[in-house]
Amino acid sequence: MKLLEDVIREKGTILEGGVLKVDSFLNHQIDPELMKALGDEFAHAFKDHGINKILTVETSGIAPAVFAGFELGVPVVFGRKNKSLTLQDNMYTTSVYSYTKQISNEISISKDFLDSNDRVLIIDDFLANGQAVAGLLSICKNAGASVAGIGIVIEKSFQKGRRFVEESGIPILSLARIASLDEHGITFVDESTDQNND
Repeated sequence: MKLLEDVIREKGTILEGGVLKVDSFLNHQIDPELMKALGDEFAHAFKDHGINKILTVETSGIAPAVFAGFELGVPVVFGRKNKSLTLQDNMYTTSVYSYTKQISNEISISKDFLDSNDRVLIIDDFLANGQAVAGLLSICKNAGASVAGIGIVIEKSFQKGRRFVEESGIPILSLARIASLDEHGITFVDESTDQNND
């Protein structure tokens, strides 16, 4: 998605260790117009997949997921990272490791909002090693819910997450696929393919 690639180039910051900082439009401050465009793209791609629920993880996946949910006319459920006094029992839980924060989080989703009648679209902000997606897939399996597709805002295609998703056989759409990320800048997958064909 060229719009997203342009915003990443303009506003993204590359940090040490291959970390892409996008807090000016996605992870801290949210650009609503961009999020609507992302949500519309996901909704258009998966509109014929029989989806009745969108699943994400707090917090950065919520904005694009809500816009996709609005366009598809379905509710959005997000995995919570923090225990709440109102959410004690009756939960699906799994542990997800965050490379960026170097910690494991327990993700919880109420059994009231996910069951075997649900056909789910998973949306997340980043796909790198696939930990968050794996956690959500595990929760869906425990709930008996089927997963119709996975939508990713930014994919680090040089890491193993995409291979993990492809091996699962679930359709995936990543709106920006990064082939490389270093002090020289960002190269997207379509660009690296073009360069290889020259």
